Amino acid sequence: MTGALSHIRVLDLSRILAGPWASQILGDMGADIIKIERPVTGDDTRGWGPPYLPAFEDSAQENTQPDAAYFACTNRNKRSLALDITAPEGQALVRELVKQSDVVLENFKVGGLAKYGLDYASLSAIKPDLVYCSITGFGQTGPDAHKAGYDFMIQAMGGLMSVTGQPQDTAGGGPIKVGVALADILTGLYATSAILAALAHRGETGKGQYIDLALLDVQVATLANQATNYLVSGKIPTQMGNAHPNLVPYQSFSASDGPFILAVGNDTQFAKFCAIAGLDNLPGDLRFKTNRARVENRDILSAKITAVTADKPVDHWLLACSGAGIPCGPINDIEQVFKEPQVQHRGMKVDLQRSDGASIPGVANPIKFSDTPVTYRTAPPKLGEHSRAILASELKLSEKEIDTLIQRQIIAN
Repeated sequence: MTGALSHIRVLDLSRILAGPWASQILGDMGADIIKIERPVTGDDTRGWGPPYLPAFEDSAQENTQPDAAYFACTNRNKRSLALDITAPEGQALVRELVKQSDVVLENFKVGGLAKYGLDYASLSAIKPDLVYCSITGFGQTGPDAHKAGYDFMIQAMGGLMSVTGQPQDTAGGGPIKVGVALADILTGLYATSAILAALAHRGETGKGQYIDLALLDVQVATLANQATNYLVSGKIPTQMGNAHPNLVPYQSFSASDGPFILAVGNDTQFAKFCAIAGLDNLPGDLRFKTNRARVENRDILSAKITAVTADKPVDHWLLACSGAGIPCGPINDIEQVFKEPQVQHRGMKVDLQRSDGASIPGVANPIKFSDTPVTYRTAPPKLGEHSRAILASELKLSEKEIDTLIQRQIIAN
C-alpha cells in the first residue's frame, strides 16, 4: 500500500533531534528521505552513547563503529548520503538533488548555509516550488538569532523548567527539566505540520516557501494553559509537583504500596470518586462542590483524600476508579510501559531489520491511518550506506565518477 507522502522527497540536512524527528515522521508517511551527513562522523547522535546498537557487519571492512541507540530513535526510513558540503563539488551535488526534491530541512546556525550557496534564496532560484524549513534555537531574526540553542537551555529560558519539579519550599524543590528533550521533539512536530501545510499550499498555487522555526518560539507556544494563566491573571506559575494548576484533584496520591495518578476532570467524576473512597460528605461541602472551590482549597482536600488512599494498595484504587469511569493510572517506568497490555495491543514497539541482518528495536509511530498506514521500510542506516546508490540512481553518475568523489573524500560510503 502506498504511503500518503510517497510522492514527496525530502533532502534532510538536519542533525541531532528536532529536524530528524520531523523527517522521520515524514518518512513514516512514505516520503523518500535522503539524509545528508558529514563524512567520517555523520550525525552527532551516532556517538551519543552508551547504549550502542550492534556494530554493522561490513563485508568490505572490519566491524564499523557502532551507532548509539539515541541515533536509532529518530532515523529510520532514511537513506544516508555522506557528503562534504564544504567542498564545491559537494555543494554542486546537493543542488542537483534539490532539483529533484520537494523539501529541504536544515538546522544550521543562521546564515550557516549561505556561504555554501545552500540557503533558501540560492536553492529557490533553481527550484521555485521548493519548501525549505530552517530550524534554529532562536529563529532567523531578533537579538539572539545568532546564538546556538539546545533543548536543555531552551526548556530553562522558555519557562518549562519553572513549572516543572517539586514546589520551591519542599525538599528537593525547584526547577527541573523534563526527562526527554521535549523542546526538540515539539519543534519537530511543528516542523512536520508546517511542511505539510506548505506542501498543501504548493499543491494549490505551485509556489514553494520558506519556514522559519525556532525552538524558543515553540517552547513558549507550548506553555499552553500555564502561559495564558499568567497572561490573564498576572500571577507567575511555579512548580507544583504532580498537581495541576487548574484542576483538583488531579495529581498523584499515595496508596499503601506506592503512588498512583488520579485525574478528576469534572464534578461528576469527583462525586463518583468520593463515593468509592467513602468520602460521601465532600461533594456537598461548599469548599469542594465545584472545581473552582476545590482549586482554592486544594491543600485541605488533598490531605483528606490522602488519608483515605493510604489505607489500600494501588491495584485497589485502579480497579475501583476504572470501574467507575474515573481517570486513573499507575506511574510506570519504561520497562512497565512496554509491558502494558494496551501499549502492546497498539503495537508501539517495532523491530526493524538492518541491511546486515541485525534486528533493531524501536518505538512505533502513533498515527493510525485507515487508508495509507505508516510503514517501517528501513532501519536507521549506516553512515553513507546509500551514498553510491543515490548518486548512481538519482544523479546518474557513473561508477568511475563516484569512485573519484570517494577518492577525493567528497563522499563516503
